[in-house]
Amino acid sequence: MIRKLLKYISYTLLGLFMLLIIVGIVWYRSDIEVKDLEPTYFTAQSSYIQVDDAKLHVRQRGSGPAIFLLHGSFASLHTWNGWENELEKSFHTISVDFPGHGLTGPTPSAKYSTDDYAQLIFSLADQLKIDTFYVAGNSMGGQVAWKMALHHPERVKKLILVDAAGYSRIDTAKKSSKQNRPFIFKLLQNDFAARFLVKITPRFLFRWNLKQVYGNPDAVREEDVNRFYDLMMRSGNREATMQRLRQPGKDLQDSIRFITTPTLILWGEEDRWIPVANAYRFKKDIPYSHLIVWQGLGHVPMEEQPQTTVASILPFLNNKPGNNSQQ
Repeated sequence: MIRKLLKYISYTLLGLFMLLIIVGIVWYRSDIEVKDLEPTYFTAQSSYIQVDDAKLHVRQRGSGPAIFLLHGSFASLHTWNGWENELEKSFHTISVDFPGHGLTGPTPSAKYSTDDYAQLIFSLADQLKIDTFYVAGNSMGGQVAWKMALHHPERVKKLILVDAAGYSRIDTAKKSSKQNRPFIFKLLQNDFAARFLVKITPRFLFRWNLKQVYGNPDAVREEDVNRFYDLMMRSGNREATMQRLRQPGKDLQDSIRFITTPTLILWGEEDRWIPVANAYRFKKDIPYSHLIVWQGLGHVPMEEQPQTTVASILPFLNNKPGNNSQQ
């Protein structure tokens, strides 16, 4: 009886081992060199700017007052394509691939926290000789943006938060009560899964991930899936992602109430990553703020419906009366 059981266990383990080998063969993907990605993702307005030890991929469009556009986790500056098409008519837009993302890729110092990113954008602004500016950020980029306004309000003229990160705790009185994180973050924070996905990265995971962040999953385009996948495959980005998720930065959510910068809060009501309840927390905590909530949109409304969403920020940027209601 024991022999049969051991034999069964041995065959099961062997089967699992063979399955892992097959999965590895099918889904193994080597890094893509940046020079092979540039023909597709380095645009006419792109340039590389050295800031500290980061060779930043920066895209500048239009002229006028400067506005920095900061992308979210796993994304790239291309998430702002639709907004830039409109904003460049009146503004100098500056979008950036954060270190560990897009064409920028990893850095020797491996500084990937939101605090590091905030300082990096200030340093970039200094190099571009831009003293004051507007800043808009989505998700992780939103957290970078509000930290910038918190630390240097004299430089950030107005703040736009698009489904922004920042509230890691459900109740400030219960610091051990954590908000649920999206599945992909939980998966990548598992050491075994992280090491596995650094080399074996299935494309379907990116398609599933994008469908999670859209209010309407059917609106996800194959070209968007290809972009997210290709840029994650950029040499060093997968390893940098694993490092980044282990250094999120300082928890400053209790300091959000000290932000004095005029703020526009934008949110997709169907956000599955950061619940719309957080939009109301930002509205409550930031005294000079307006809130717009869009029905049917998800975590990246500026990608899902760029024309509708960018139209909502123009009155705010142009000093016209703000919309303080939900849409």
